[in-house]
Amino acid sequence: MADPSTYRPAPGAIPTSPGVYRFRDAHGRVIYVGKAKSLRPRLSSYFQDLAGLHPRTATMVTTAASVEWTVVGTEVEALQLEYSWIKEYDPRFNVKYRDDKSYPELAVTLDEEYPRVQVMRGAHKKGVRYFGPYGHAWAIRETVDLLLRVFPVRTCSNGVFKRARQVGRPCLLGYIGKCAAPCVGKVTADEHRALAEDFCDFMAGRTGNYLRRLEQQMQEAAADMEYEKAARLRDDIGALKRAMEKNAVVLADATDADLLAVAEDELEAAVQIFHVRGGRVRGQRGWVTDKVEDVDTAGLVEHALQQLYGGGESVPREVLVPALPEPSEPVREWLSGLRGSQVDLRTPQRGDKKDLMATVQRNAQQALALHKTKRASDLTTRSRALQEIADALELDSVPLRIECYDISHLQGEDVVASMVVFEDGLARKSEYRRFQIKGFEGQDDVRSMHEVIGRRFRRYLQEREQTGEWAVPEEDEPESAAGTRDDEGRPKRFAYPPQLLVVDGGQPQVAAAKRALDELGIDDVALCGLAKRLEEVWLPGEDDPVVLPRSSEGLYLLQRVRDEAHRFAISYQRNKRSKRLTAGELDSVPGLGETRRRALLKHFGSLKKLRAATVDELCEVPGIGRRTAQTVAEALSSRTPAAPAVNTATGEIIEDGAERAAEPVAAAPQTAPSQETP
Repeated sequence: MADPSTYRPAPGAIPTSPGVYRFRDAHGRVIYVGKAKSLRPRLSSYFQDLAGLHPRTATMVTTAASVEWTVVGTEVEALQLEYSWIKEYDPRFNVKYRDDKSYPELAVTLDEEYPRVQVMRGAHKKGVRYFGPYGHAWAIRETVDLLLRVFPVRTCSNGVFKRARQVGRPCLLGYIGKCAAPCVGKVTADEHRALAEDFCDFMAGRTGNYLRRLEQQMQEAAADMEYEKAARLRDDIGALKRAMEKNAVVLADATDADLLAVAEDELEAAVQIFHVRGGRVRGQRGWVTDKVEDVDTAGLVEHALQQLYGGGESVPREVLVPALPEPSEPVREWLSGLRGSQVDLRTPQRGDKKDLMATVQRNAQQALALHKTKRASDLTTRSRALQEIADALELDSVPLRIECYDISHLQGEDVVASMVVFEDGLARKSEYRRFQIKGFEGQDDVRSMHEVIGRRFRRYLQEREQTGEWAVPEEDEPESAAGTRDDEGRPKRFAYPPQLLVVDGGQPQVAAAKRALDELGIDDVALCGLAKRLEEVWLPGEDDPVVLPRSSEGLYLLQRVRDEAHRFAISYQRNKRSKRLTAGELDSVPGLGETRRRALLKHFGSLKKLRAATVDELCEVPGIGRRTAQTVAEALSSRTPAAPAVNTATGEIIEDGAERAAEPVAAAPQTAPSQETP
């Protein structure tokens, strides 16, 4: 635990300008980012007597080892920089809203020649019109199914669309009138785009014009005694009204607004957001967060607005919140800048909007109660598992960061290793790493484990040396720093040591890992191995394993960590093997990428004809210049042609037609069974 007085800035050194500040821990990792209208009083408040600080703030300042700041011109710039740094550094003491699911949205791909209606999740893409988010994907599909009667926009994938164009027949939706069938030319691209734009207008809330137009057309058809057409229009009107009824009218003035409510206790907070478009609730979403910093309701609202709109969500004309951030003007200016016009950020005081805010607040309270019910057992189980591991291995504290390593190969080829990371009992996939065994060839799991552990912790020592915390031993040659992040506090590949290192294996693998740690002088990392046969836990230097009960939560957590490392290693090994088996003669030609390789094979039809081609003939291929043609010709002429493929059933030699560059043909079938060794 650090003493805040050891890194407190000198009196008068802190400016009084607006700015953003960062606290770092002993490893140089950014653990908290904050902003202030005036940096001096804000930062000085962190260095008062610890007894007067909020417990979470006291934990943060005692974990930190340094503080730094950046001066900006305005509070709006400070807000923008704070959000950027929180997204970049992912500081552990900042409020971060966790979403338990990815919310689906209705998307119209207006950037395509023939726009498509589909369900999408994740980040927004340029040129795509989004509506929602919705609570469930089936709610989107029900709405779309009703609207396709009136706006028959295509919903098929690009593969299905291309196939229909090739065979000249539309899919089922084209036959039943729920697709205009642009794939077979029933409508032109412009006509289909007009349908897609009408679909978007209807979803955006401009519904009255379409209903009035359809009703007029229905009456005209009935007057002309075109009763079938009139009946079809009547059904279309009914479909549109049913689609409209799925989104209840909550605000009579066709308001576009987002309503945000917060429910909180001392430890956690839940945020609920209702998206109202055209006076109707078009979507709902929610987040839950741990209150790892001392923050009030206004602060939670500010963080929620940053996360919601900083990620690209469209900003409506009104944003209604339970409490205004203090000060509110920078946030209002930021939102207006994102929208491109004035945004009204306020707390509703009366009328329908206040009533709807009460509904959103009730949803937030229910979401917090449900989250606490679900998490109680989960959090308790994880805590018990970590404590059981600490007790069984006689650790000084629970292992909050666990790293596990596994070796994988196929009969001694494509030997790789994996490193997975669990923090607080949960997988942290952004910290996963993969290794290729470089020190030797062949099958030797023990030697491979020694190499991987040595490389991982040699990099750790190297990065500590860069911060001046620990020098690399002279006898160890540090690896190249290429590919690591900078030392400005951003997460590095191997910057943080684990409290517990787990290897997949028994005594030999544990001994190899221990030897690698000893060679680097690392003695503050606990080590164990988990053997598959009897799920025994092996400690270095011990003749007998530690046997955890089968019902132990600690053993279950170790198994999950080990199995995740095995899965990650197997996936990487299979990927390497697939690339090796599908490598052809053109793959190693310098300066020849995938696109031009395909162009060459498509032009000549086979590798045999490509070998026989002259430089001038190679230059005829689009994208192939004379220099590249000469390189290809020289590379192919210097190699012995592959052995001809043989039909093992008839003994017939298969000539040019079966020769493929991407998949080399084996001269004889493999008889030995494949074994993937973890």
